[in-house]
Amino acid sequence: MSAFGPGMLLVASPELVDPNFVDTVVLLLDAGTEGALGVVLNRPSPVPVEEILPDWADLATTPEVLFQGGPVGTDGALAVGLLAPDAVPPPGFSALTEGSRLGLVDLDAPVEALAAALVELRIYAGYAGWGAGQLDAELEAMSWYVVPAEFADPFVDPFAAEAADAAGLARAVLRRQPGDLAWHSTRPLDPGLN
Repeated sequence: MSAFGPGMLLVASPELVDPNFVDTVVLLLDAGTEGALGVVLNRPSPVPVEEILPDWADLATTPEVLFQGGPVGTDGALAVGLLAPDAVPPPGFSALTEGSRLGLVDLDAPVEALAAALVELRIYAGYAGWGAGQLDAELEAMSWYVVPAEFADPFVDPFAAEAADAAGLARAVLRRQPGDLAWHSTRPLDPGLN
């Protein structure tokens, strides 16, 4: 699959050697002709949410730590949340795509306004960003696999327990893909050891 847009996942391929992205899964938050923006889903930090954003700590999905969203803007934070199935999107929540339960959460909004509607929340320090044409070039170089994200229980990609394990989420996402792509979930980190 080569089309990409908000709500899609980028899974790092073996050809991607940038240490910022080895074994990562990136959730695309925005993509267009001017570039793309996303967050790395599987890089937990040791920093508890409680230390940085105490008001949001009770809503954070386990593990309740900040995740390293990417190498850009690491002094800022982005939050991704999942609405309850019957929740009306509250102020401070922006769906990634029309009608999606997954979206960005405004960390400047009152926690109380969002607490009843959210069933999952993860906070990312920094983000992954690509300039115009940059992600297209990386896809052409086979650096990423572009796959649909899964947002149905019991496995919701941005909040899966595997996200706390750098290689675990990438393998889980690839394993569920059709055809040859599923085989990539079993590749060793060093193919020379195979």
